[in-house]
Amino acid sequence: MRVINFNPGPAGLPTAALERARDELLDFQGTGMSIIEHSHRGKAFEAVHNETLALVKELLAVPDTHEILFLQGGASQQFAQVPMNFLPQGGSADYVVTGGWSEKAVDEARYYGTPRIAANTVDKDKRFTRIPTQAELQLDPKAAYVHMTSNNTLFGTQWHTFPEVGQVPLVADMSSDILWKPIDVSRFALIYAGAQKNIGPSGIVLVLVEKSFLAKGRKDIPKIFRYTTYAENNSLYNTPPTFSIYLCRNVLAWIKGVGGLKQVEAWNREKGELLYAAIDRNAGFYRAPVEKASRSYMNVVFRLPDEKLEEAFVAEGARAGMVGLKGHRITGGIRVSLYNAVTVDHVKTLVSFMDDFAKRNG
Repeated sequence: MRVINFNPGPAGLPTAALERARDELLDFQGTGMSIIEHSHRGKAFEAVHNETLALVKELLAVPDTHEILFLQGGASQQFAQVPMNFLPQGGSADYVVTGGWSEKAVDEARYYGTPRIAANTVDKDKRFTRIPTQAELQLDPKAAYVHMTSNNTLFGTQWHTFPEVGQVPLVADMSSDILWKPIDVSRFALIYAGAQKNIGPSGIVLVLVEKSFLAKGRKDIPKIFRYTTYAENNSLYNTPPTFSIYLCRNVLAWIKGVGGLKQVEAWNREKGELLYAAIDRNAGFYRAPVEKASRSYMNVVFRLPDEKLEEAFVAEGARAGMVGLKGHRITGGIRVSLYNAVTVDHVKTLVSFMDDFAKRNG
């Protein structure tokens, strides 16, 4: 029996996507071998690869002004690869710091130029409980780009209105909330997202990059780190993680089959509202540290009265078939990740458990 998976990533995948992989694993479309065994240059995988790119374009309504790329190295490599390509020598870029991952992005940018902090919402306890307002952003109109992190897995905050940055290119790490709802891709010069939340398994990164921004990339860096190299080679410059791309295809096809991102957004909002309502009606027992306007629909964090109760909550939840509830080691507490594969019924099960746990221990 499968558990209810609230892990923050690698996260659960839709059952239908996994069942499709199971059914095709040993013999892919009558070829007599698994897709894992096919050459990345062969027709069988090429068809899967191109279907995956087409599904990304369709689901996110990616305009023709943008390239769709699959890269390796995870979002952590993108922290370095973005400034490596687009931060000119002697130049600066603006970084909006809203959590641990954006702090890491700033650290990597320092190797290539001067990252300028346009806003930082860390509090005196070194926690991030909100997204900055537009008025708080101290933006440089001459910056090479503005970098933001759309959702913060550790601290449970999320941008619900993307910032206005004028004519400066906007770059976003959307690893933990890409595909949770429709977005206007044209507002961004570059979006990158590790796959292991809403797209597929770990081992691959989706990049959407504006062609005019791409053309500004530096030419004095190794080819393997240039975005143009992958754009010119249909993301097949070297051997990609073929099975990861195949599973991304399965997940994207599932999203299309259930009604696309409008339906996915409706489910995600219902899940978030159910869970936050449970926290708020038990406010004397559960404490959500995030300002309401900044609450994430993907990663819901909260505390209990003490750590022993938190440990009991996680342990009892696991016995009830719910895994991944323990908060990050930096933040402690409880974290519930509500990625697309988590169903409304899964959250209803959790909420029922939460109400009962609060009643028994409050």
